[in-house]
Amino acid sequence: MKKTSTRLADGRELIYYDLADDTVRDAVDRRPLDATVTTSEIRRDELLGDSVAIASHRQGRTYHPPADECPLCPSRDGRLSEIPDSSYDVVVFENRFPSLAGDSGRCEVVCFTSDHDASFASLGERQARLVLDAWTDRTSELSHLPSVEQVFCFENRGAEIGVTLQHPHGQIYAYPFTTPRTALMLRQVAAHKEATGGENLFDAVVERERAGERVVLQGEHWVAFVPYAAHWPYEVHLYPKRRVPDLLGLDEAARTEFPQVYLELLRRFDRIFGENEPPTPYIAAWHQAPFGQLAEFEGVTRDDFALHLELFTIRRTSGKLKFLAGSESGMNVFINDVPPERAAERLREVASS
Repeated sequence: MKKTSTRLADGRELIYYDLADDTVRDAVDRRPLDATVTTSEIRRDELLGDSVAIASHRQGRTYHPPADECPLCPSRDGRLSEIPDSSYDVVVFENRFPSLAGDSGRCEVVCFTSDHDASFASLGERQARLVLDAWTDRTSELSHLPSVEQVFCFENRGAEIGVTLQHPHGQIYAYPFTTPRTALMLRQVAAHKEATGGENLFDAVVERERAGERVVLQGEHWVAFVPYAAHWPYEVHLYPKRRVPDLLGLDEAARTEFPQVYLELLRRFDRIFGENEPPTPYIAAWHQAPFGQLAEFEGVTRDDFALHLELFTIRRTSGKLKFLAGSESGMNVFINDVPPERAAERLREVASS
């Protein structure tokens, strides 16, 4: 992998990740852009103890442009985009309309391929590995920023999820705090560790699932399963079999196998509802340990956390979505219409031939 860092016309950082070590990236952003102005701030909810990002400037962000005006395609044929070069393998750049900025963190866009009509599932294994390497590199770089405590790499896929740009891409949020979801996990890990005299909760969960009926697929270094208390109709958790706190902790064997396992999972997701259905909308989310001190979680260190990816769809059956209505949105109590055992069975049934 070759990494080349440059700047866009408004001063934002852009980074090329290339498969070939001899690739030269010297294209200049020729757009007449004004400096980026953001109004992002973090407000603490005193009653719930969580935080909300207020980012009014995002109201003006690009919204469902036609394919020939996609800002994530390369610059070519006289049309200038967010990527100055005429081609690329993987690109990461600072979001022009970030939810988090400055002392409130940082937001980046990850373009998985220059092919507008592709999807992550259609990538080859080398390309998918390059994305993994880019995620890892950005996690490392962002973790050293003084305003960053947790790095979150994710992909929103499909208009039903709220995606406004159809080009295959994901995002990275670098939060200035430990997110509420992670804090809940860490509290559970701390309580379990104390109650069992030191057992790791993540290890216990993965061991139990590997021995049960909800395993979807596994390789030598990764295992994917539908969790016992799945929140979503089709939800899969992907864990490395050797517990590590973040992407940086993966060894070469796990990195090599990851594209095989993950691409197969994504392809199965597109088969859940039948060959004639539109592509399955999903969210793919990497959970990594925070980089700050974990003093509030007594007895827990970063090494007690387990890196894992959660992949789920909001489609519950053909043509029908799972909406977060009163119980979910009002009380955070999920009601799942698909038994996790049946979901796992279905995901095994649609294995690639």
